[in-house]
Amino acid sequence: MRVQDLERLYDYTYWANAKLFPVIAQLSPEQFTQTVAGSYGSIRNTLVHILSAEWGWLDRCGGPPRGERLNSEDYPTFESVAKTWKLVEDNMRTFLANLTDDDLARPIEFALGSGARHTMSVEDLLHHGAVHAVHHRGQVALLLRMLGYTPGNFDLLMYVMDEQNVTSR
Repeated sequence: MRVQDLERLYDYTYWANAKLFPVIAQLSPEQFTQTVAGSYGSIRNTLVHILSAEWGWLDRCGGPPRGERLNSEDYPTFESVAKTWKLVEDNMRTFLANLTDDDLARPIEFALGSGARHTMSVEDLLHHGAVHAVHHRGQVALLLRMLGYTPGNFDLLMYVMDEQNVTSR
């Protein structure tokens, strides 16, 4: 993998968010925080989990520090999540723009919570971060459907077709 590949993967991530976020913005504050289903219960909790993880991997790899894991209670509205996500997106794009392909092999030591220590490359950790977001974004889409909203199609295929339409204009 090259930095260019990670940049494209994160560009897809932010493209998909841009498709999903307007649907989430239609939710009432009660729907946003309502326990529906899934690993994290609510749309808010799932989004904050994705956001916290993305920022955490960026931090571990040398980006701006996140501090402690983000707490859903600190994000009472979708707007508060979206505002922080814009900051993280800007930081991720800047971080990726300043990486070299050689940087991707740099080993990073980390632990998941208080568990055992592991070592993986910047490449693997950032790749995981993007794939992790895809997984949970799908859960958010299901939660939206359970609340009666249609999130649309934000598959990678749609992103590529959008890219092709932009470049063919």
